[in-house]
Amino acid sequence: MSEKIVVIALGHRALGTTLPEQKVATRQAAKAIADLVEEGVRVVISHSNGPQIGMIHTAMNEFGKAHPDYTFAPMSVCSAMSQGYIGYDLQNAIRAEFLNRGIYKPVSTVLTQTVIDPYDDAFAEPEKIIGRVLTAEEAEAEEEKGNFVTELPEGGFRRIVAAPAPQRIVEIETIRTLVNADQVVIAAGGGGIPVMEQGIDLHGASAIIEKDLASGLMAEELNADTLMILTSVEKVSLNLGQDNEKYLDTITVEDARKYMDDNQFAPGSMLPKFEAGISFITKGEGRRTIITDMAHAKDGYREKTGTIIK
Repeated sequence: MSEKIVVIALGHRALGTTLPEQKVATRQAAKAIADLVEEGVRVVISHSNGPQIGMIHTAMNEFGKAHPDYTFAPMSVCSAMSQGYIGYDLQNAIRAEFLNRGIYKPVSTVLTQTVIDPYDDAFAEPEKIIGRVLTAEEAEAEEEKGNFVTELPEGGFRRIVAAPAPQRIVEIETIRTLVNADQVVIAAGGGGIPVMEQGIDLHGASAIIEKDLASGLMAEELNADTLMILTSVEKVSLNLGQDNEKYLDTITVEDARKYMDDNQFAPGSMLPKFEAGISFITKGEGRRTIITDMAHAKDGYREKTGTIIK
C-alpha cells in the first residue's frame, strides 16, 4: 500500500455520556475523521468506552437483581456491548459525513478481543472504578464474590477492576484485511474485550484495558505511520496549572521519557498516552505520535499544532 495508515484514538469527550449526547458527539468526531481521509490516509479508529461500559454494567446487574431468572453480565460481555453500540453510532455518523462530502468509502466495526496476561500485576492493584455506588452490605457481598471495592470520600463504595496491559489483538488480521480493502475500520473499542487464553479457548476477564495502550498496540501491529490520540487539550502541558506552565510542541522520545520520569503526566490520564506513543515509535521506523484535540486533528496531522513525539 502506498497510502499511509493513521490509528486514531478517540477519548471519552468525543463520545459524550448519554445516548443523545453520543449521537451529537459522534457527528463531530466524524467530521475530524473525514478531514483526515481527505488528506489521503487510511484510517483505523479506536475509542473510549468509559461512561458507556459503566452504564451497561449497572443496568445489566440491576436487571439481574430484579429478575433472579437472569444471570448477571460479566465485564467482558459489557465491554462487547459497548463496542457494538458505540460502533453503531460512530460508523453511521462517519458514513453520513462521507456521503455529504462525496467520499465513497465503506466503514465497518470489528468486535475486537485483546489478550491479557492472567498474571499481570494489575490484578493485585485494581484501579478502574466501575458501576453504581454501593452500600456497605453490597460492598461486602462483592468482596465475598472475590471482587474489589473502594470506599468513596463522600460515602458509599464502588467496585474497582484491574487495568492489565494489552498483549495481543486477536482480530488484527481481520482489521488489516479491511484496511487493505480501503475501508475505514473501528476496532479495539474501550481497549478491546479483555480475554485470557486457555488452550484454544478465549475466556473473558473482569478487567478494563487502557484504551490508549491498546490503540498503540494496534498501531504497532498494523505497522501504521501515525498514532493520533485525540483528547481534551490542543497541546500537552508541563507543570499543568502552575505559573510556569509550558506547552509542548515537537519533542523527541528522549524528551518524553524525561518528562515521564519527572512525573509530569497523571496516571490513568496523560501518562498512558505517552507510554503508548513511545512504545509505538520505538518499535518501527519513521513513526510519530500526535496528541491534540478533535478540533485540531487535521492541523495536528499536518504538524501545525498539537504535541508531536518523533
